[in-house]
Amino acid sequence: MELRQLRYFLTLTEELHFGRAAERLNIVQSAVSQQLRRLERELGVDLFDRSTRTVRLTEAGHRLLPHAERVLADVEAARAAIDDLRSRRDGTVRLGTSTGLGARLDTLLARFRELAPDATLDLVTAPVADRLRRVRSGELDATLVRGEQRDAALELLAVWHDPLVVALPARHDLAVRSRIELAALADLPLRLASRQRNPPLYDLVLDSCRRAGFTPTLGPEFTTDQDTLAAIGFGTPSWTVYYAAQAGQIAPPGVVFRPLAPPAPAMPTYLAVRPDPPRAELRALIQACMSIVDEPRADRS
Repeated sequence: MELRQLRYFLTLTEELHFGRAAERLNIVQSAVSQQLRRLERELGVDLFDRSTRTVRLTEAGHRLLPHAERVLADVEAARAAIDDLRSRRDGTVRLGTSTGLGARLDTLLARFRELAPDATLDLVTAPVADRLRRVRSGELDATLVRGEQRDAALELLAVWHDPLVVALPARHDLAVRSRIELAALADLPLRLASRQRNPPLYDLVLDSCRRAGFTPTLGPEFTTDQDTLAAIGFGTPSWTVYYAAQAGQIAPPGVVFRPLAPPAPAMPTYLAVRPDPPRAELRALIQACMSIVDEPRADRS
């Protein structure tokens, strides 16, 4: 019996759907099915009743469930205890980060150094779900996340709001304005990451557009900064959004960034931590995050 088999088993008991379980685990569906079949062969029982429409736990599955939960909880607790001991010894705080922090991250690093000059801040980049899992298990001390996340095992501390700015072609008539009203963008296609890739940003932008009186026409999906901004600057006129802190640090050719007229949408950012009493270095990180109150604006061409 392998730990990954128990992890796959628990995920499937929560989802009761092989496709969704595989998506949560970031693996292909066939791998979930294969490992669960191996677990069932080892135990000599069926853990799930499978049909074309439903997946249900068998009696054996129900009996295994609390034991699997305890085993994995003990493993995570053991890993967290060792990681915590190691980090306490070397004064390292392991922080998960989001893309597009821009000047926010520079300010955070400087403020943390002021508050904890003998500590080290280790930055980790990973998908949101992975970062939250690592905080739960103790592999990370905290992570920055955008938008509210539902996780009963973690505490979300509101730290700042990132205003959005619009990126549009420098040659477009709107580019001469110092601020852009969202409604003025209604006739231009919007390049945005899909909701599957970035639910908080997708929902914030579309909700803001609807409140401004229109549903945006979605153009080609936002891919990379380089490709998307090049397409906006030199291709068919379109627009996208950036966090102001990030836009203030880049100057792509053919593109201008303009603030949005009030009420401008802003993305809430949280620091996710375990609810345990924080050690001194983590308290310094929390204080550093809480001290970042200024909202940088981008108005560069």
